[in-house]
Amino acid sequence: MESAAVRTTEPVEPEPTEPEPTGSEPVEALADDAPPAAGPVANLAACLVTAGVGGAGAVAAVGLGLGTPAQPGAGLWPLAVSVAVVVLSLTQAVVGRRGGDGEKFSRYSWLSLAGLATLLGLVALLPVIGFEIPALLLSLVWMKFLGGESWRSAVLYSVLVVGALYAVFVGALGTNVPHLF
Repeated sequence: MESAAVRTTEPVEPEPTEPEPTGSEPVEALADDAPPAAGPVANLAACLVTAGVGGAGAVAAVGLGLGTPAQPGAGLWPLAVSVAVVVLSLTQAVVGRRGGDGEKFSRYSWLSLAGLATLLGLVALLPVIGFEIPALLLSLVWMKFLGGESWRSAVLYSVLVVGALYAVFVGALGTNVPHLF
């Protein structure tokens, strides 16, 4: 006769796991690494500077000529963008004071200036050699040096970005952008 073996199972303890992230950990970690707050005076100054830049852009846009809605002039869209900058800047000056403080300027703040300088370089080179090479260089500099991408990613993404810009603006829209090809 066969004997029936009785199996007994011991309760298995689950392996300890790390607690589920709640979403607040990264924010707290970033808050520890953030530069000190700039304060309300610096925030107001930044709002007034951007409002001034928007106002100057609006004056320059009107100087280009607005045209009509049926035949827009060269200054119509720059005027729209400039007005939006002024409105958003003044809104930030009033409403944004309840929000968190912006960061004080640090050595990383100069990256914005480097981005602007390279963008001005693109604008200067555009009529001379077309947009492909300057756009490729701009994208490469922004991704590698300002964005910290690897060389492989920066080169790949830059080529894809310029290819997409070429396809949209030259191929699909047929715009009169100076280009080599």
